[in-house]
Amino acid sequence: MPTTKAAERYATALLGLAKERDEVEEILEDIEYIHNTLEGSKDLVVFLKSPVIKFDDKTQALEKLFFDELEEPTKLFLKLLSRKDRINLLDQITEAFIAKYKEYAGIITVQVFVARELNKEQQELLHKNLEQKTQKKVEMNITVDKELKGGMAIRIEDTVIDGTVKNKLSELEESLLSTTVE
Repeated sequence: MPTTKAAERYATALLGLAKERDEVEEILEDIEYIHNTLEGSKDLVVFLKSPVIKFDDKTQALEKLFFDELEEPTKLFLKLLSRKDRINLLDQITEAFIAKYKEYAGIITVQVFVARELNKEQQELLHKNLEQKTQKKVEMNITVDKELKGGMAIRIEDTVIDGTVKNKLSELEESLLSTTVE
């Protein structure tokens, strides 16, 4: 889901506060906890986005759900969102905060597509090589796609490195079709 400018601003402000207080990791844990809860409960997201429900009711619900688990700055942040009537953006704010944290920490997400499951040793070797090549901390998401036939494809942001058998066969087919037979 695309994030609004308002959600981006709130996420930036919260990260700035976390850095200022030297509590980045603690607030990240809180935000991930909230984010995972929202991801797991679409009803909660609908409840928070509803213009019919009063912000006091939304605040009370958030307090009951989260406040026993959260650090004080995160609690105050949620109260601020409620008071400013921006709690409807909470899902977008958590997503934007996590993205901004990854940027701050030098973490990139790499999508890896493989034809068959990689064992633990292969995953560790791939992870190590990706970190060496990118010079960043790598968070790997591995997807098994049997249609690839063999090999792997790696997507790093907008760049795709496709070393799959399926791709090689497509390239070969294209090459053979483009040559004229005399």
